[in-house]
Amino acid sequence: MNHRTYPMHRIMTFRYLSLAVIFLPLVLAAQPAPAPPQSEPIAIIGATIHLGNGQEIANGVILFEGGKITLVDSKNRTTEWQKDRYRQIMAEGQHVYPGLIALNTTLGLNEIEAVPATRDANEVGPDNSNARTIIAYDADSQVIPTVRTNGVLMAQIVPGSGRWPGLSSVVQLDAWNWEDAAYATDEGVFLRWPGPYARSGWWAEPGTTTRNKEYQDQIDEIDVFVREAAAYARMTTLKEKNLRFEGLKPVFSGQRNLYIAAQDAQAIQDAVLWAESYGIKPVIVGARDSWMITDFLNDHRVSVVLMETHRLPSNPEEDILLPFKTPSLLAAAGVHFALAVDGFWQQRNLAYQAGQAAGWLTKGEALKAITLSPAQILGLDDRIGSLEKGKDATLFICKGDVLDMRSSEVEQAFIQGREINLDNKQKQLYRMYRDKYAR
Repeated sequence: MNHRTYPMHRIMTFRYLSLAVIFLPLVLAAQPAPAPPQSEPIAIIGATIHLGNGQEIANGVILFEGGKITLVDSKNRTTEWQKDRYRQIMAEGQHVYPGLIALNTTLGLNEIEAVPATRDANEVGPDNSNARTIIAYDADSQVIPTVRTNGVLMAQIVPGSGRWPGLSSVVQLDAWNWEDAAYATDEGVFLRWPGPYARSGWWAEPGTTTRNKEYQDQIDEIDVFVREAAAYARMTTLKEKNLRFEGLKPVFSGQRNLYIAAQDAQAIQDAVLWAESYGIKPVIVGARDSWMITDFLNDHRVSVVLMETHRLPSNPEEDILLPFKTPSLLAAAGVHFALAVDGFWQQRNLAYQAGQAAGWLTKGEALKAITLSPAQILGLDDRIGSLEKGKDATLFICKGDVLDMRSSEVEQAFIQGREINLDNKQKQLYRMYRDKYAR
């Protein structure tokens, strides 16, 4: 019997082709076309308007024209507007919310987790402070419409691996290409802070916790890189540009955020004090143990992007409900924070994560953590994050409570006044198989 061997690259090519054949029908599903600019003034009448700042208006009226909000008020106090000019949307019994903002996501950078060719969040090498996520953003992603369906209309797309993975940008989620999607380009640079401890096992079967013996050496490597970048930023004449240092240059002048991913209380404190030694006010991302050091965070006026409250505790001695309670502990202490979800397709659950936190917060506070607070951290709260006169008309109408998966049903959505198509691949598949089994 003859045995033939095949080169590994041919075997891998065959596997990828097989996956492509499997996923091809899904990839070819019709993609909703981006909406044209707002062409007529619109009035939403009678809904409960959730402003995003913790307040709400019952039986309200919201007007927007040319992509901008022109009025938000109670229906009873709103009399001086020319109703004939407006397309009127009667929304009694429904709710209007600001567009939800997904922070720290690879949405549009990843498509199918099992196919490497569709994953574009990671750059090669550890130090890529100049790598731009925005140019890799795929506005045609099939995932994007599925998160819009649950009210997520804006996203901060971030780089993946490496000590300095690159630059983040903010996009609006209805566009033909990345240029159209770009809302705030290269607004922040990411640094992944080393962990002081190494843990094995997990919550149900805890292993051992050991100190990271290379922790200080890893911090020193970061410090050398930033010290050189700071010296570069002070130079008035340059023979040639250093692109890695160019990525950090606006951070020293305060024109670009520095996001530091850190989880342990010690790592958060070390990262904040280190950044302040260079005159930088960082934003802490992850922040699992932030509830332990609320006084420190307030003293240093540090904002926090709290990730993944839908999880088990990290340590066996912790209260099993601690991840759900952490937002309320930060709010009670006065720490400025926003909520975020890891991943890309997972952003469809952003509102429900905030809804879980609402078990210990007010619903207004929980909503603020995924609307106005993210906008403030991004430095975009003059344009998005809440429903106020002069801001972008980026909002949606929901049949029920958007924070409650049992009643949430987004009926209509607008980005900068443009009414977007809320159809998506999942809805298409549902209709197809519903019709099939109804025959």
